Amino acid sequence: MSRSGNGDGRMTIDFTPRPGAAPLPRMVAAQAGAEIRAMLRNGEQLLLLLIIPVLLLAGFSLAPLIEVEGSRIGFVTPGVLALAVMSTAFTGQAIATGYERRYGVLKRLGATPLSRPGLLLAKTCAIVAVELLQIAVVCAVALGLGWSPAGNPLWLVPLVLLGTAAFSGLGLLMAGTLRAEATLAAANLVYLVLLGLGGVVFPISRFPAAMQPVLELLPITALTGGMRAVLADGGAVPAGPLLVLLGWAVVSLAAAARTFRWE
Repeated sequence: MSRSGNGDGRMTIDFTPRPGAAPLPRMVAAQAGAEIRAMLRNGEQLLLLLIIPVLLLAGFSLAPLIEVEGSRIGFVTPGVLALAVMSTAFTGQAIATGYERRYGVLKRLGATPLSRPGLLLAKTCAIVAVELLQIAVVCAVALGLGWSPAGNPLWLVPLVLLGTAAFSGLGLLMAGTLRAEATLAAANLVYLVLLGLGGVVFPISRFPAAMQPVLELLPITALTGGMRAVLADGGAVPAGPLLVLLGWAVVSLAAAARTFRWE
């Protein structure tokens, strides 16, 4: 619709349709908003993304369930922050994408003006937005429980970005190759296994010495260890965790790109 003047000074309104897709940033923002609302409206997703991390933080910080050097809250908080990233980028994304593929949602989205790279960008923006919400909630609860973080929080940025890329690749790899029901079961199983073995609430040093080098190669262990080095020890991120996360990100995203089925 447009307005124009005629010879006698009166305005006329042109109702001629102007078909065409919206600009890509607007489409990506609209799809990202829809993804965020879908995650936060789902009770199971909300339990996974916010309630479980907060309960773990409070439970393992207040109750003498673990023995660590120094403050329990200082040990547990970085692990719960890493768990929050994994729950969103891996578990939540794998389950949601698996069911979207099963019910034909991805196929229908592929027929819209929003391109597949645009759809992936929208999903990535939604994941990062939810992660920021999780980090804010976990940090607020931790500060209320007496947490005193050390180190420069800017060092968390490369850790969160690489961790998100690594877990997103794993989630898309699982969702793009397995049936939705199998994805649901496998994603939850992997979540529980990595929660127990990744140094989130139990120190890696408690495991047998032969297992520790293997556990340190897990993405959740690298993310937890890197966050703990910054927030608990007050240092910079060690190169080891960054390299482990980078390796997982490259391999998982490449495998997902080769094997992902949209239908």
